[in-house]
Amino acid sequence: MTRPILAVLAGCLLTASVSAAEVGAILADKSKLTFVSKQMGVPVDGEFRKFTVNMNFDPAKPDAGRAQIDIDMASVDAGAAETNEEVTSKNWFNVKQFPKATFVSSSVKALGGNRFEVAGKLTIRDKTRDVVAPFTMTPQGPNTLFEGVFTLRRGDFGIGQGVWADFDTVANEVQIRFRLLTAAKKG
Repeated sequence: MTRPILAVLAGCLLTASVSAAEVGAILADKSKLTFVSKQMGVPVDGEFRKFTVNMNFDPAKPDAGRAQIDIDMASVDAGAAETNEEVTSKNWFNVKQFPKATFVSSSVKALGGNRFEVAGKLTIRDKTRDVVAPFTMTPQGPNTLFEGVFTLRRGDFGIGQGVWADFDTVANEVQIRFRLLTAAKKG
């Protein structure tokens, strides 16, 4: 029924920063922030449909990269209206009290080739935790694609309370995937 979605967060971690010299605006219709949780051992997919990303990244100077991602928690799509209603409720995201999740990067480092790693603070339900996410940066014609995957523990953010606090029913680990496409920077 419920599909815990920490996706935030990476994602929230769309923290993939972008080369200010090479890329421009985020192509929202081609960017995604998704999650995979497990309920009773069965994978459950979902996504956040509304998020904003402010970033600056130069692959030649990754340590100067910065990103902030704000996620509209009410925009979660867990596959069914009933499930969406449940995960936005007080036991899960409690969107009335905590309407957004935020990731703010603190560092970016090169891992070699087109691979990087971003670290920062993720806040969900007024709980802030350190997050580290590897990502790749790949040219897509005139655009640039940033993709990454990392795992969050929903219990660290108080997501899934009451009967949903049992990790045997809904796993504590939630895989977050981000795909961020940026347009070519205009002159």
